[in-house]
Amino acid sequence: MTAVSHIPTFCEGIQYFGEAPPKFDTHGHTPAIADGSKAIADPADLTAAYQTLLAADALRYLTLQVTASKASGHPGGFASQTEAYAALVMLGYKNILTEVGHHAPGFYSAMFLDRSLEDMGIHTVQQLRDRFREKHGLLGHLSGYIPGILAPAGPLGQGQHFAMAAAWLHRDTLFPFTIGDGGLGEPYIMSAMAHFHVAYPQVTNFLPVLVWNGYSQEHHSMVSTQSNERMMAYWHGNGFEEVVLVDAKDFDDQDQPGAYVDSTVFSFEQRLAFTKAVLVAVDEAARSALSGKLTVFIIKQLKGAGVHERGSKSHNLYAHHTLDNADVVGALKTRSLPAAAWELVRTNFARSNGGPAAKTGVTESELPLADLGALPLDEYPVGGDKKVSTTAMGQLVAAVGQADPAYLVSNADGNEASGIGNINQALKVVHPTTDPLYNQSPSGQVYEPLSEDACAGLAAGLALMGGRSLWCSYESFAVNGLPIWQTVTQAMAELRRPTPSTVTLFTAGALEQGRNGWTHQRPEIEAYFAGMMRNGNVFPLFPPDANSIQVCYEWALTTKNKGVVITASKSPLPVRTTFEQTRQALQDGAIVLHESSGSKTIVFAVIGDMTLIPVLDAAQQLEAQGYGVRVVSVVSPRRLYRPGDTAWDTCSEADGGFLDDAGFAALFSGNALIGVTGGASGMLEPIMLRSSAARDTVAWKRGETTASADELMAFNRITAEVLTRRASELAQ
Repeated sequence: MTAVSHIPTFCEGIQYFGEAPPKFDTHGHTPAIADGSKAIADPADLTAAYQTLLAADALRYLTLQVTASKASGHPGGFASQTEAYAALVMLGYKNILTEVGHHAPGFYSAMFLDRSLEDMGIHTVQQLRDRFREKHGLLGHLSGYIPGILAPAGPLGQGQHFAMAAAWLHRDTLFPFTIGDGGLGEPYIMSAMAHFHVAYPQVTNFLPVLVWNGYSQEHHSMVSTQSNERMMAYWHGNGFEEVVLVDAKDFDDQDQPGAYVDSTVFSFEQRLAFTKAVLVAVDEAARSALSGKLTVFIIKQLKGAGVHERGSKSHNLYAHHTLDNADVVGALKTRSLPAAAWELVRTNFARSNGGPAAKTGVTESELPLADLGALPLDEYPVGGDKKVSTTAMGQLVAAVGQADPAYLVSNADGNEASGIGNINQALKVVHPTTDPLYNQSPSGQVYEPLSEDACAGLAAGLALMGGRSLWCSYESFAVNGLPIWQTVTQAMAELRRPTPSTVTLFTAGALEQGRNGWTHQRPEIEAYFAGMMRNGNVFPLFPPDANSIQVCYEWALTTKNKGVVITASKSPLPVRTTFEQTRQALQDGAIVLHESSGSKTIVFAVIGDMTLIPVLDAAQQLEAQGYGVRVVSVVSPRRLYRPGDTAWDTCSEADGGFLDDAGFAALFSGNALIGVTGGASGMLEPIMLRSSAARDTVAWKRGETTASADELMAFNRITAEVLTRRASELAQ
């Protein structure tokens, strides 16, 4: 190791400094990104390639040292593609996302080098080490909480949604995102991009960067046996016009065995040749993507190149992989750079794209939104003709889409089938075939892939990136899209900027799906949202009628950084509330629909719209027996928790609105309380926690094939007779 006379302050904490690499005096005296420029001038310039190589090694060094400082984390996957990441930065592209949460320490290293992490008080490598994998620091997987990071990454198969959403909203900006070849096996990635490209062929400014390193987390990747030709054919066969591949094997002068090799053991001349090839190829791929061609860049290099191990053994660190471990020490010393090289790399990274990603990234500022004006709400008379709630909301959705051209509605099972065909009529289903019969148009705003993951992913991604969207689904099938939706809502809870809430409309509940049988009856999904309510920023809403749903959606559009789930029937049902009642319910959590006096008071806390039918029938039977009955429609159960039950105060754009004890007593006090839901009983938890009355729940049990909703409710013991009997027992 070389002695250094001047060490920049930011280098404090770097364990080892090395000798200057060959030709540093020639290619390392002036930053390749000139002062006042946002990128290198010429990708073919040898100095640019040289400094890209220095950046790649700096990223490898930091990734390994940061993870080893905690003997925890994942260096191997990112290490195999640092040349590609460095090339993107040198070319001025910083809006980089990933599908691979395990690349987090590499991304943090990049954000440190470009000075983004200074926004969270990280100025030195020592501070970078200290705050890795610590609370209020650099969590183990990516999050938008970190300055300069555009989107979270954890579950595989999600990154393409964020990249496509960003590309949709920012048509002139490139959004590269890395994909691991282990994650390529996820079923959603390719199908999601293929459908998006058919729907929006003009939006090609997202660039998949396949990190093809031969290994996944614990074994060879399933695509490791593919030849270069077959891999390229795979991408071509899925609609990619340009496939740009650079294989490190073509530059190997060390006779490494196998199809996957480590470029860090090449001679310096071949390392430089490989890096230059990557730089030129990334430039070609980026220009292609920005010019209207669906493009992928593939870097093929052995997993773990340049770190403590190779293959899957490099994937993560174990307890013995400390900074004193011989393998770690050896790798750090081999990758070490002189202080002058560190300063050069940092200057280039800070200048790229006009400044730190924390200042220049598209998600680092609030996206301006179209003014919606006053929504065309239509208040129906209470007790008048029956109305379809979803159709009433569809009228508002159409108005939003017409006012906001960046607004998008997604639905996998078809809006027509959910009573919201009026959305299709107004906004059109995006499709290359124009057909008025099916409301199809190439310029449509209704996105209908037959994949809930693709629906939820693009809609939630648009909200995370700052735009408005709506994900519509059958309640039964929405579970297939929930992982990405949950990722987004969790990310929204810690974002450093306001963004529109991600809003959903779930229709065709189990009670409406009797004839379809249990395959279409999965209201257990409500237990998922019941659990998420404790996050503090998730609001499931259960409007009881066509008036209520309009006010619920109007409210959802005004919220920020939340997940708002609207669940309603597509069947014509009585109008039971006024607009003002729902506005009160959105504040208090619930509204009294019916109240009578009697010898004892029985309270029904009802979630849903169709479930009100047997409850109101039971009320009549109980009143005939002399009881007083209060029927309470629970519209926003999150409001009925106690403040300490949720993490609301830890959320960005925190909402601390909860019904106080006096208000709760006014709604739910009585001699007996029965919670009723056609979904999971967990949604009633806020009420059952706070009530001291004799109480019980009547809820969904399981699905069955029936001819009607009444028959299906009877199968699940949600009948007026059962409710009447149980209420009488509790009131004794």
